[in-house]
Parts: sequence; C-alpha cells; structure tokens
Amino acid sequence: MQFLRRIGIDTYMLLLVVMVAAGAILPARGEAAFLLGQVTFWAVALLFFLYGAKLDMASVRAGLLNIKLQGLSFAATYVLFPLIGVTLAWTAGGVLGPELTLGLLFLSVLPSTVQSSVAFTAMAGGNVAGAICSASLSNLVAVVLTPGLMAVILHQSGGISGDAVIKIAVQILIPFVLGQCLRPWIGAFIRRQKLLSMVVDRGSILLIVYSAFSAGTVAGIWSAIPLPTFAALFLTIGVFLALVMAAMVFAGRVFALDGPDRTALFFCGSTKSLASGLPIATAIFPPASVGAIVLPVMLFHISQLLVCAIVSQRLAREQAATA
Repeated sequence: MQFLRRIGIDTYMLLLVVMVAAGAILPARGEAAFLLGQVTFWAVALLFFLYGAKLDMASVRAGLLNIKLQGLSFAATYVLFPLIGVTLAWTAGGVLGPELTLGLLFLSVLPSTVQSSVAFTAMAGGNVAGAICSASLSNLVAVVLTPGLMAVILHQSGGISGDAVIKIAVQILIPFVLGQCLRPWIGAFIRRQKLLSMVVDRGSILLIVYSAFSAGTVAGIWSAIPLPTFAALFLTIGVFLALVMAAMVFAGRVFALDGPDRTALFFCGSTKSLASGLPIATAIFPPASVGAIVLPVMLFHISQLLVCAIVSQRLAREQAATA
C-alpha cells in the first residue's frame, strides 16, 4: 500500500478500479439497477444539499458574477468542443462509420456534467460555487441548444421535453437552495463534518462510475462493434479528451485565473454529461440508432471520470502540501 501511495494510487483510486471491474463483471440488472439509480440520484441530491449548507450566499453570488470563469466554461462547452468534434469526425469518420461519427458530433454539443464536475472541483479545492453555477447553466441552456445544434448538423427539426429540466431542478437546484435556506442553522455543523463531506463527495463519484460501466455492460455496448472499430473510437475519444483538457489548462493560464477558478474551469470545461445526453438522444434520434450514437458519449464519460479522479487527487495532495 505504501508503494501504491508513492506512485499516486490511494484507496480511493483502488475503489474506482473496483467499481469499473464490478460494473463490467457484475452489472446491476432489473430491480437492482432501479435501486442503484435511486441511490445514486439521492446521493447526488445529498451532495448538493451539503454544498448549499456550506456555501455562503456571497460565494454563490460571486460565482454567478464571475464572468471570466462562466464565459470560458460556456465557450469550452459549446464552441471549443464542437470545433474539435467536427474536426475529429471529419478525420476519423471513414473508420468509425456513420452512426459512431454522428455520436461523436452529438457528444461535442452536450452540456457539461453537473454532479461529477462539481464533486471533483470540491475534492481538488476549487471554486465550488463557480462550478455549480457554470455546470447548472450549461445544462439548463442545453435543453434548447443541444437539440438545436444537432438539428443544424442533421438538417432536421428536433426537440426535447422538459424532463431534463425537472431532473436538474429536483436533483441539483432544489437541494442546493434548501441547503442555502438552512445554512444559518446547520452550516457551521456541516462544515465541521469533514468525514461526511468526503464520504458523500467520493461515494457519489463511485456510484456514478459503477452505474456507467454497469449500464454499458447490460446494454451490450462493449460487444456491439468490431474490436478494430472500437479501438479506433477509443483512440479518438482519448485524443478528444486530451485536447480539451490541455486547452482548459492553457486557457486558465492565458486568462490569468486564480487557482480555484482554474480548477473549476478544468473540470467544468472538459467534461460532458451522460445523464443529459441519454434523454436528449432518445428524444432526437431513431430508437434503432440510439445505442451506437451514445457509445462515444459513454466512452467519453467513463474516460473523463477516471482521468478527473486522478487529477483531482493530485490537486488535493498539492493543496494539502502547500497548506
């Protein structure tokens, strides 16, 4: 264990590997999958309730008014991502085939993930209020913007119900606002519960990772395409993620963001939401095509979780060392 810690692998990283293996070997099915979904949903709701209880209103207001952070995050999600996505689709489209290429384009216009980006930002000591504002705004505008951008790409009309907005409100915004309302009475107590915050932060990420791998296994996604095509897709997704993450690091330095804002930009600007992507995909694509189209989204989602977990741990250790 000491050797693993020296090379940057701790208990949390080992648990992530266990969740990946469990999702691939022992996926949740039927009632177990339903129960897992409920537990994950309310674990994330608890996460945002605790954030609301810990953050003072001045921090939330500062997050909303942080124009530089919010503007860069929005531009990364809806300008940089599509530009890179179109370039990679044009480059690798001949190898991937039409449906996977369309999935790559669909990935590029999705909103930022809310739960994971905020949890990773908190673990790494970043600007949590700014991350919540950035990721929530990204998902709210996605209800119109993502189908609209895909309609332009596909030259067809598309739409989406308000289910995604309702889910964001129930799981993210309402718990956060409730925590804010109760903060004068419970805020100091919650801030003292370091272990509770750590368990909820990391536990929600572990649940999301297991859910993602489990859903992919049950859907047969991992065996749905030939191995060479899958390898090409995996390589393309890796390049996509590396380019975006490098761009976020570069943008944070060029625009002279402080440390917490750089952390929030990195996690909000380089991630994409599987939770929003799946319902949007079922709303705008034919049912027979959805499985292949969401495969790039699934792979990107899993890759970003694993990479962000490593980065957040490293940033947390660096912050602890300089404290």
